[in-house]
Amino acid sequence: LSAFTTIYQEEGILGFFAGLVPRLLGDILSLWLCNMLAYLINTYALENGVSAMTEMKSYSQAVTGFFASMLTYPFVLVSNLMAVNNCGLAGGLLPYAPAYDSWLDCWSQLHREGNMNRGNSLFFRKVPTGKRYVWDERRFR
Repeated sequence: LSAFTTIYQEEGILGFFAGLVPRLLGDILSLWLCNMLAYLINTYALENGVSAMTEMKSYSQAVTGFFASMLTYPFVLVSNLMAVNNCGLAGGLLPYAPAYDSWLDCWSQLHREGNMNRGNSLFFRKVPTGKRYVWDERRFR
């Protein structure tokens, strides 16, 4: 319970909802993409009447779910970054991470740096640039 108290004291009631908007947008988009692609594959790509095709239809939801989660990963990344943004943890503070004003600010900076899919792949990792963020007082006024 001390974590809830700390979050409330340091960030207020909005601290419990940090990163909620991009997460909801990503989940809704992922659900929509998954169901739309599964419907299109089951309706138009797979023929009815063949027993092997009915088995394939059961797998189409899983495959489209993986594809949709891959496409909506940037929303999950921004949501996680906003959850630890300027929260007191070392990973969420300078010099390891900048402080973002909003999730759109986080999104635009990740997009500018080409880091929208960082951490997405288990096997193919990008080498970090070693970039450290400097304190800019103009940004925190």
